[in-house]
Amino acid sequence: MNTETAAIEQVVRDAEELQSDVDGFTGLLAKNVSLVNFGGVRLQGRDQVREVMTKALETPLKDVITRNELLNVTFLREDVALANLIKHVSDGRRGALTFVLVKNDGRWLIALAQTTPVVDS
Repeated sequence: MNTETAAIEQVVRDAEELQSDVDGFTGLLAKNVSLVNFGGVRLQGRDQVREVMTKALETPLKDVITRNELLNVTFLREDVALANLIKHVSDGRRGALTFVLVKNDGRWLIALAQTTPVVDS
């Protein structure tokens, strides 16, 4: 699975690099993606993510940059993978980020992205 893991690692890097590029970022998503953001807001479908992301990038949120630290990848099936990450936010917050990725026509796409805030005790 080394080449598959490398392909998923590339999707993770691309998601970070394209975080301010609506077309680029949404191109990494499955059409029926489910995305739950840091604030607990659930978005359903690539079109809704595109709409909300476009509006967010017109606000001060455009200056909030995140870095994704990939912890591991687990293959649930040969065409479904779970990626566990830590999201490091430029304002000091951290989140436990989970991607469920599906392989569609030879390409890995994010079908679920959920971020849960990490609270330091």
